Amino acid sequence: MTDYLVTLESAWIIKDVKSLDDAVGIAISEAGKRLNPSAKFVEIESGYSQCPYCEEDLNCALVVANTALVGLMLSMKVFNAESEEHAKRIAKSVVGRALGTIPLKVVDVQEL
Repeated sequence: MTDYLVTLESAWIIKDVKSLDDAVGIAISEAGKRLNPSAKFVEIESGYSQCPYCEEDLNCALVVANTALVGLMLSMKVFNAESEEHAKRIAKSVVGRALGTIPLKVVDVQEL
């Protein structure tokens, strides 16, 4: 049995926001509320993607008509998993149960 660090990407829609910073703050706060107390060990960060031209990190948030789409990265340590695939399933199950209908995608799995 091996321990893994599984990173998931999630998408949050936030309505009635004025700025990008407000949208990111609200998304992180809402994620924290949903994950606490059942999955409070999950780390939450603002998501980043790379520019295809300059390869610089860009914020994964967009505000249009006071509605934002914010990408968050959720990291969780999975202990005693049988395989990498098993660790992915455990992380998606734990985080998905806490977040409900929020879409999740496995981005990275690292053996600890």
